[in-house]
Amino acid sequence: MNGNLVTRKSAACSQINPNKLKIHHFAFLTAAILMCVAYSSVLKADDRAFLPGPTRVVSTVPANGDVNPYGVAFVPIEFPAGGTINPGDVLVSNFNASSNLQGTGTTIVDVPANAPVMLFFQGTAPLGLTTALNILQKGFVLVGNFPSPDGTCGSASAGSILVIDKNGKLVSTISDSTIQGPWDSTLLDEGNTAKLFVSNALSGAVVRYDLKVTSSAVSVAKATQIASGYLHNCDPVTFVDAPTGLVYDSYKDILYVSSSADNAVFAVSDAGNRTHDGGIGTVIYKDQKHLHGALGLAMAPNGHLLVTNNDSINPDPAQPSELVEFTKEGQFVKEISLDPSPGGSFGLAVETDGKTARLAAVDDSVNLFLIWTLQN
Repeated sequence: MNGNLVTRKSAACSQINPNKLKIHHFAFLTAAILMCVAYSSVLKADDRAFLPGPTRVVSTVPANGDVNPYGVAFVPIEFPAGGTINPGDVLVSNFNASSNLQGTGTTIVDVPANAPVMLFFQGTAPLGLTTALNILQKGFVLVGNFPSPDGTCGSASAGSILVIDKNGKLVSTISDSTIQGPWDSTLLDEGNTAKLFVSNALSGAVVRYDLKVTSSAVSVAKATQIASGYLHNCDPVTFVDAPTGLVYDSYKDILYVSSSADNAVFAVSDAGNRTHDGGIGTVIYKDQKHLHGALGLAMAPNGHLLVTNNDSINPDPAQPSELVEFTKEGQFVKEISLDPSPGGSFGLAVETDGKTARLAAVDDSVNLFLIWTLQN
């Protein structure tokens, strides 16, 4: 590709402002985002990298008008048949209602592999469904609830974890003093038992819930605070800056934690078995050039970590809504922009099936969901 052409089109991408586009410009906006991410990949290509260019973009807005998609989770292959969602589908949780007030969203949408997006769950307010979205192979969906009556973090309540069955019906809630604004989560699913790690925005702590799981219920056997001390504060734009993304490496028994206000990624050892609080753990990645409010976190098939950025910390207009790939040793690998405006990147997830991997990420600036399919 001609270098001058790439330069001109990259400059054009920086002029796109989704907030100024009207509804009938949706097709243009989608095409523009695809084009810009593709040119970003050309400019920053790296043979070691996992990040590709996007292949599918869909709207996440359900019929009730909920916006601000946050959580992303793949339905596992072991998920039981007979429900309204199927293995290979992707679920996306919405944090805002149609009013666009944060902490008021009540819905989860289902993105099937080869069918239109449909509503999976609609709860009763007050709700604010967060990035803490996971799916148990026994047939349950777990999602964080961090509601606010007026759309501000200062008025938000501690919330809960909702337990939803395969048909989109709320069956129970997990709520105790350890839940303080469940902002994100990760899961080690062992069938009849599971370990659910939850980052809490109001306390700056991470709690491990040892779960008992049957075909009809999910219950907490034990709750253990395993990490704390991360910076956390309310933010009028992002709602809150706090520990967010979590990835659990079961082979090494390490929990990776991305913390927005700290603008860093940490490693907490013995996370699956520890019985006491390990503090913030060890910093593994702190990069002022590429990190701008570390947010959602996922692991690529090559072992690298992927982190989104909320652009509220260390902002750089030249790097909006970045998805950054780095090694567990703290070496930067690659980055791509998910939106030409800041604050668009949030939840993401990776699914691997043999030599094929899928990366799913939300762009909450324009309520879009992007799915990449690639060979690993």
